[in-house]
Amino acid sequence: MEEERLVSAHLQGEDADEKNLRPRNLDEFIGQSKVKETLDLCIKAALNRNEPLDHVLLFGPPGLGKTTLAHIIAREMRSSIRVTSGPAIERPGDLAAILTNLAEGDVLFIDEIHRLNRAVEEILYPAMEDFALDIVIGKGPGARSLRLNLPRFTLVGATTRAGLLTSPLRDRFGVISRLEFYSCDALTEIIIRGAGILQIEIEKEGAVEIAQRARGTPRVANRLLKRVRDYVQVRAQGVITKELAQKALDFLGVDPLGLDYNDRRLLTVLINNFGGGPVGLDTLAAAIGEEAVTLEDVCEPFLLQAGLLARTPRGRVATELAYGHIGIARPKNAQGRLW
Repeated sequence: MEEERLVSAHLQGEDADEKNLRPRNLDEFIGQSKVKETLDLCIKAALNRNEPLDHVLLFGPPGLGKTTLAHIIAREMRSSIRVTSGPAIERPGDLAAILTNLAEGDVLFIDEIHRLNRAVEEILYPAMEDFALDIVIGKGPGARSLRLNLPRFTLVGATTRAGLLTSPLRDRFGVISRLEFYSCDALTEIIIRGAGILQIEIEKEGAVEIAQRARGTPRVANRLLKRVRDYVQVRAQGVITKELAQKALDFLGVDPLGLDYNDRRLLTVLINNFGGGPVGLDTLAAAIGEEAVTLEDVCEPFLLQAGLLARTPRGRVATELAYGHIGIARPKNAQGRLW
């Protein structure tokens, strides 16, 4: 379900050319002003001291620029970057191989760092704190510990679920920054910049229309831009105007709030079948024909953010805004309270 959604914030196959749209330095990076200011300060201080940057943790929803910022950090520090992910490091030996191949000042980027194996995470502690690797040689009474010194490096960790990080790991990061959803103005700038790189003619009003439906996420904004470009090239042959952007996005099933078919279906079933709630997640998932974990991880986050859905101790409830958006009058005897 997630792989088929145009408005999914997760990386998909059609985002293969996303690297071409990524900014290469902090000056080109749009939005996240507080994060940029913090990183700029820390990077300049580290360069002045001729030291590696403190370890950096970036967390927040997918598609907001954590990977982009990791590459920018390496470029601003004039260092090389090694990229891996938590699930890819299965054994302590895998991490040891990566660490021993780093050069002085290199950046190691671990995406989805909260999914690191616990045994691997234990190896990471002395590497981050003391720039050393503890290796046990042999077994039983004859086993001995060997400490290898590592070059001073910067670990940049990215996660969509900061709450799943263990306290010992989280406490070893010197810079911790949360990435927030983007404003419509920032997304408009990103779309106009992306259109220039992709050589797409677009008016500002057209960019605003796409930005309003991009769910506050640059990755979604760039993906919608490319799909609107396809529509205009086939159906209109011209500049992307506000009217053409509206027609294209309506055709693609993305409504003015950024909801797609799956989002509207969830709200419609919740309202029509269960009187707006409250209803349990498992019951709602069974009525829609999806797995409960799919609804919780794929549909609910944006509906909660947009104020269309509420979680209560008794279950999910459609808000007053959801009734208005779906176009269904809220019955007077609806069980859900007014939100």
